[in-house]
Amino acid sequence: MADGLTTLPSSFGPKETMDRLADQVTAKGMTIFARIDHAAGAASVGMPLRPTELLVFGNAKAGTPLMQADQAIGIDLPLKALVYQDADGKVWLSYNDPAWLVQRHGLGSVAANVGVMTTGLAALARQATTPG
Repeated sequence: MADGLTTLPSSFGPKETMDRLADQVTAKGMTIFARIDHAAGAASVGMPLRPTELLVFGNAKAGTPLMQADQAIGIDLPLKALVYQDADGKVWLSYNDPAWLVQRHGLGSVAANVGVMTTGLAALARQATTPG
C-alpha cells in the first residue's frame, strides 16, 4: 500500500459509495470541486475501466492554514477520495491521510488542525462505506 493512503472496503456499489460520500461532504459544509468519472473517460476513448470515480473536495478554513505554512501542500489540496471496483467486484474507498500530507510537506506543529481533519475524513469514509 502506498505511503499515507487509507483504503476501506465498501458495503455498497461504486456509485452508491460515491453518492454517500458526496452527501456526507456537503452535509459537513465542505465544497465539492469536482467529481471525475475515470471509467467514463476511458470509455470515451474506447478503453475499458472498471468503475473508478474521484471526488475532489475541501474546506478553505482547514486547508488555507496549511498552505499559509507552505504553499507547496497545495499540490495535495483540496482533498481527494477515490472509489473503485476491483477485478473481483469488491468496492473500495481510498484517500490520503491528512496527517501524512502534513508530514510529507514537513509542516510539523504548524498544522494544529490536522488531527481534526484526519478524524473527520475517517468518519466521512466510514459513513460512506458502512451501513447505518
